[in-house]
Amino acid sequence: MTGTTTGTAVVTLPSDTRILITREFNAPRHLVFRAWTEPELIKRWWSGGHGEVTVAEVDLRVGGAWRYALVTPEGYEVAFHGEYREVVANERLVCTEAYEGIPDPDENAALCTYDFEEEGGRTTLRVLVEHRTREGRDAHIDSGMESGMQKGLDLLEEIAVSLA
Repeated sequence: MTGTTTGTAVVTLPSDTRILITREFNAPRHLVFRAWTEPELIKRWWSGGHGEVTVAEVDLRVGGAWRYALVTPEGYEVAFHGEYREVVANERLVCTEAYEGIPDPDENAALCTYDFEEEGGRTTLRVLVEHRTREGRDAHIDSGMESGMQKGLDLLEEIAVSLA
């Protein structure tokens, strides 16, 4: 497997409360899934170059918790956490995602579904983020998430390709 792509994630808004992100990776899904779920690998891509990942905790089982945090170059901590609702190795993850920088993060958590599909040694990742309200979805989009996400997914692809 050689070559990686950059900035190719497509973000769409299929409803007033949903965000759909689609990204193809030049790596088989078991390697993309591994890079997505192993703490030491998460630390290498999750910040998208916007800081240092200081926490990457993963209890990859139904009912298990996860938490990621980074510190920006300006010294701010940005953290998210959630709980796994469905885990199918190399195929699907469903979990909550709570941004710790808002009031009542768990009450306002999104539900995220990650589907990993492989064809011809390439993986398509579909991420469906379901917010409780349109305001929550819009705040997510308006946060500038797409820029960091694009860079993070580019790094994730580099890591997955390097694992081959």
